[in-house]
Amino acid sequence: MRFGWLDERLPLPDARRTLRGWRRTRPFWAGLFLLLGGVELLVVPLSPLTILVSLGLGGIAAIGIGLALAVAGLFLWFLPHTRHYVSINALILSVLSFAATNLGGFLIGMALGITGSAMGFAWTPHEEAGPRVAGVRTQRTLAAALPVALLVTLGGRPAEQPSEPRGITAPAVPPTVTTTRFSPHGFLLAGVTTVPTARGPRKAMVLRMTSASLTDYRLHTRDGHDELALGARSLDLKGRVTLYLTKFSGCLEGLLCVTFDPDTLPVPPVVPPFVFMTDVTAEQALVTSDSITANGLTLGAS
Repeated sequence: MRFGWLDERLPLPDARRTLRGWRRTRPFWAGLFLLLGGVELLVVPLSPLTILVSLGLGGIAAIGIGLALAVAGLFLWFLPHTRHYVSINALILSVLSFAATNLGGFLIGMALGITGSAMGFAWTPHEEAGPRVAGVRTQRTLAAALPVALLVTLGGRPAEQPSEPRGITAPAVPPTVTTTRFSPHGFLLAGVTTVPTARGPRKAMVLRMTSASLTDYRLHTRDGHDELALGARSLDLKGRVTLYLTKFSGCLEGLLCVTFDPDTLPVPPVVPPFVFMTDVTAEQALVTSDSITANGLTLGAS
């Protein structure tokens, strides 16, 4: 053994021998790379660096993808027979982190995730290495080609660009909307567009979903004339719901409070990993939906 003298001098020889035997029966290094990539994606939005890097939806997606990559690494360690399925999904998440997070954790987390995914897919148990040399080589070649193929596929697909609303002019000053709970379904962040207003075009976020429910809904106009107040105990929007917002803030799951606007929003479409938001305040330029149902509707003026 090349480093036998070092092995004799290190402490805990039995524990290290047991760990070495355990490590050789699973894609250990692949799982370690995925764990490191997930931790790196988590550290960026949760560190003081968020003073310089806006949390926004990119930070939220980084938390979700980082946790998923860390769990994938644990799967490779403790359930190595799931390596192919886990590695492919981890690879997809790693590549998507470039668009959905802060450049994939400044490329470091993405690179670690891609490396770990390829290594996990290519790993084979020791007993399969002898009689299946050709199959092992094919599998490792496929593992090396997977990241390249995925990057080419994603890079060749142009992102859907949200279109401007046609035939509708928004008020010069968007009304303020508040709700104690906002529950979107089939939520998709479509991007940023310009909305025609009474004072010219204005940049707005476009949030698309299949349906949404709002509790304790309140809308207040702010156009400088007689202000109107619209309220409802609950408001249900169904079918091709599109919100055009110039500002949006709230608390994810009632825990993490964030603020979004068209300038800090990530341009590529992403699916944020949250179910509902509380204490929501938004500047709503426009809203379109196939149907809107209000319960306990009230209307006031001042």
